[in-house]
Amino acid sequence: MTRFLVLLGLLLAGCASTPLNYYTLAFVAGVPQSSLPLVIELRRVGVAAYLDRPEIVRSPTAYRLQVSDVERWAEPLGRMLERVFAEDLVQRLPGASVFAESGRISADADRVIELDIQRLDADDAGNVVLVAQLAVRRDGRSRPVARILRLTAPALPGLPMAAVVSVLVGQIADAAAGLVAGQGG
Repeated sequence: MTRFLVLLGLLLAGCASTPLNYYTLAFVAGVPQSSLPLVIELRRVGVAAYLDRPEIVRSPTAYRLQVSDVERWAEPLGRMLERVFAEDLVQRLPGASVFAESGRISADADRVIELDIQRLDADDAGNVVLVAQLAVRRDGRSRPVARILRLTAPALPGLPMAAVVSVLVGQIADAAAGLVAGQGG
């Protein structure tokens, strides 16, 4: 009987593991830019290989990554970034139609936006750091207007990292909308 109780206790202890938490990014409103009725193609968002995983990654010290055991992205990070970035762009460019390259709809684009996320993690100072390359082309073949963005925001206690990342993605959308508006017709 004692063995049975010990075995039952071990079995129950194994079932009481920490539950997984799933996070998604969300739309963050920005300042609308004046926009022509443009068709914008958002190319598939590139993501650094170390981020291409379901687990949320942090970098508590230089040269060391920490992969969470209990925090996961609710969908592949690149697709989620693309979806939210497109939604942010639609709000910031009210006259434009934004189509993602990976979607089912295609159209001849007046502008092409490319985004490559090179870094996205929390640093040793407690900031969320996002480093990205952003390019906007007048069409698929012209020379791009490009920027390297290094954005940081404090990771606030009690606020999930996904909320801070959503704000940073909104800032990238602000920069992209500014580049599109600056290119005129």
